[in-house]
Amino acid sequence: MNNLAKNIAIWLFVGVVLMMLVNQFGNHQSATNQVTYSQFIDDVKQGHVAEVVIDGHSVHGKRSDGKAFVTYSPSDPWLVSDLLKYGVSVSAKPDEEPSLLMNMLVSWFPMILLVGVWIFFMRQMQGGGRGGAFSFGKSRARMLDENTNPVTFADVAGVDEAKEEVGELVEFLRDPSKFQKLGGRIPRGVLMVGSPGTGKTLLARAIAGEAKVPFFSISGSDFVEMFVGVGAARVRDMFEQAKKNAPCIIFIDEIDAVGRQRGAGLGGGNDEREQTLNQLLVEMDGFEGTAGVIVIAATNRPDVLDPALLRPGRFDRQVVVPLPDIRGREQVLLVHMRKVPISPDVRADIIARGTPGFSGADLANLVNEAALFAARSNKRLVDMAEFERAKDKIIMGAERRSIVMPEHERKNTAYHESGHAVVARLLSRTDPVHKVTIIPRGRALGVTMQLPTEDRYSMDREQILQNISVLFGGRIAEEVFMNQMTTGASNDFERATEMARRMVTQWGMSDALGPMVYGENEGEVFLGRSITTHKNVSESTMHKVDQEIRRIIDEQYALARRLIEENSDKMHLMAKCLLEWETIDAEQIDDIMSGREPRPPKPSGNSSTPPANPSAGASASGSAPATGNPRTAPEA
Repeated sequence: MNNLAKNIAIWLFVGVVLMMLVNQFGNHQSATNQVTYSQFIDDVKQGHVAEVVIDGHSVHGKRSDGKAFVTYSPSDPWLVSDLLKYGVSVSAKPDEEPSLLMNMLVSWFPMILLVGVWIFFMRQMQGGGRGGAFSFGKSRARMLDENTNPVTFADVAGVDEAKEEVGELVEFLRDPSKFQKLGGRIPRGVLMVGSPGTGKTLLARAIAGEAKVPFFSISGSDFVEMFVGVGAARVRDMFEQAKKNAPCIIFIDEIDAVGRQRGAGLGGGNDEREQTLNQLLVEMDGFEGTAGVIVIAATNRPDVLDPALLRPGRFDRQVVVPLPDIRGREQVLLVHMRKVPISPDVRADIIARGTPGFSGADLANLVNEAALFAARSNKRLVDMAEFERAKDKIIMGAERRSIVMPEHERKNTAYHESGHAVVARLLSRTDPVHKVTIIPRGRALGVTMQLPTEDRYSMDREQILQNISVLFGGRIAEEVFMNQMTTGASNDFERATEMARRMVTQWGMSDALGPMVYGENEGEVFLGRSITTHKNVSESTMHKVDQEIRRIIDEQYALARRLIEENSDKMHLMAKCLLEWETIDAEQIDDIMSGREPRPPKPSGNSSTPPANPSAGASASGSAPATGNPRTAPEA
């Protein structure tokens, strides 16, 4: 209907403009029989003109031989008398007055145009003008009913505990009397907290799909507009619509956009945002009941929410939606693999074991990337090789083979990555080395990829120290075998120093300083934190902190250097293999560390397999994913 009205308005506008143009220029059209005024007067005096019609300053006439002509007459007061004198039949047309409609259009057209432009921009600021030009206070929530929301708990995998937490919401919406007869009250609000991509929105839709109730979906940013009071009006309108459709679910995504702590930031808060939050607080637990209306909100920043929003009676329950573990990742992969033709050799459990720390969105992207790789190779099924390539692309970045890298830089990169890999293999508490490559990926010149054998939820002191040693392995290899220092280890130093500083100042892993936090108040002002910075550490203590950080770094640097110098033969062999094949996997690394001749790369039918003895690599700049140990080039 809106499109039809828009089309009608456009065609009306075009018609009015055309009519005005015709009226303006219709009387000034040129004719092929145009004559000059002097020629016209001569013809009259010679008796060659039979009749004329005077139309303003235009004179249309007919000659004695029947030919028509037209001329332009200046203000000649004797024209009519001369025509009559020479026997010319004279007639005249009265001047046409513009119609009242045309006068109104001409005079009011600028004002109508300005009003139309204003209404158009007002509609655009409302997200397309749904509900009329002045419906600022109408809710922007989109309602899904049981017919348009096919998502159920079967589509949600990897978050079994979260599904159990919200399962009783479904039972309440299906049979409220089961809880009410025992005096129980269902939570009015459920706050889903989790990292991005863990499935918070999908879980909320699954609740509504299971309960078969209306589902109102809105984003936190949809409430706040440039006009004061609009956000609060939209909150009221949304809850009024929800009460009419109760029992139902209201889902507010990214609630931190409107629920941020009040009074945050320098100079006070945003009055419009705070009014919106106040109205939301009243609607959730005010004088009027909201029976049958359950509010579900999602955020990945619960630390910035206002405390009044989190108290019982509003968001009674917080449901943590964590990253999936190995079993959860397998279930998520199986859900997404149902939409893709999978080869029989694909095993979801093996893929899940090699993707620690992946969220549900990451795993969906992994399956999609594997399908794209298979399509490029014109395959009918997606096999395990495509999943391996997709995993490498997501973790290490896309390959960049287009830019030529000088041979001495390739050699330096090979020794740099060999240093990371050898130190990681010789230390007992580090993650196993999965793959080493000197093919530039993402913004890194090379990557040493380590994958844990199991999910890890914390790290002990020895693991952190050994990880610091692994980070120093690249620079030490450059010093020992290439007799030079490059900027490629800058990211390694940054990460090693950060881990050592946290060991001393936050994690209490220093024997000299003990279990105490040696940090200053670094609260973010605009997130409602303290504006002032309280210095609670003396200068002498900070000097000891610096000394302890230096001691940790020096000890691990010396350990990595000793391991590399004692295993120089393995370093040379690994660097040689990298220069020849560009990428080596865990089996080839096992052969090198065992003193055996490494097996050649496995044959592969895809185009991304590194060629033997390549003549060129590529260069890159920047940093690489934190999952590997990249050698990075300086920023441009």
